[in-house]
Amino acid sequence: MSEGVDEATVSRRRLLGWVAGGLGAVVVVGVGGVELVDHGVLPGKLLLDELDGACSVKAPNVVFGELGTTTSGQFFSKARHRPVGYSIGYPVGNPPSDALSLIIMLHGYGANHRNALVNMTPAQAVAIRTNGKAPTPMALVTVDGGNGYWNPHPKDDPMAMVVEELIPLCQRRGLGRAPGTISLMGISMGGYGALAIAERNPGLVSGVAAISPAIWTSYEQARGANAGAFASATAFEEGDVIAHATNLKGVAVRIASGADDPFHPGVAKLAKVLPQPSTVVFSSGCHTDPFFYAQEPPSVHFLSTVKAV
Repeated sequence: MSEGVDEATVSRRRLLGWVAGGLGAVVVVGVGGVELVDHGVLPGKLLLDELDGACSVKAPNVVFGELGTTTSGQFFSKARHRPVGYSIGYPVGNPPSDALSLIIMLHGYGANHRNALVNMTPAQAVAIRTNGKAPTPMALVTVDGGNGYWNPHPKDDPMAMVVEELIPLCQRRGLGRAPGTISLMGISMGGYGALAIAERNPGLVSGVAAISPAIWTSYEQARGANAGAFASATAFEEGDVIAHATNLKGVAVRIASGADDPFHPGVAKLAKVLPQPSTVVFSSGCHTDPFFYAQEPPSVHFLSTVKAV
């Protein structure tokens, strides 16, 4: 029993476990499955947390200023071997021809450029007011990255798509060109991707804001939960954001994770080896939309203060 947990709490969680079982929640434990259940990567723990109220997050009071425009389009990605969609949100008063700093927002698993952000559009994201103040004018782009965790796979390399295709596309429009900055932001799988892309491309970006990044601590753990996340054990090692955290030196980093997030153990390990200064926020919450939404405004604000490298 964990220290500080009383018997009433334990009994309630046992009761909730019986209820969950009665609702048909079945967890099949294979190789490495015990560790995954213990860390909550498999659904048992998350269901209990939701029933037990551990995922409760106070709804943020998000205030938007006057909105600019969001434009969408599509290009054929040689890196991904398919057409990919994208959307760019501009601040009010700044037409698409203006040179602006750029935030690249990477979506989570199962999402795409249309719903990369939770409960807001790209134009709304760059219009968020912080303490009544408008953010520094900047643009935000979302793009289709598939479900490959933003790292290279045979015939599908979303990382190369971002670095070699999306960024040049935006720079041709005046976005993210010096003296402006390029920053990466992401939720869950996208949070991992933001860290991985920054680490493997030193000097590319000035800032990273990762919300609930999906960080596994071993290839076996990752493969047991999502066989398609990494193409091989070597791919995992090359994309291990904990092992390569020193590559973030000189990059402004903000990471937020809920205490009951199943990926929290991996995030906690990363936090210990991040170059300083870095901003790490651990608070109540799970790997759910309410936590993601609550962390979007402070993440955008953080990136709006980042200076060019």
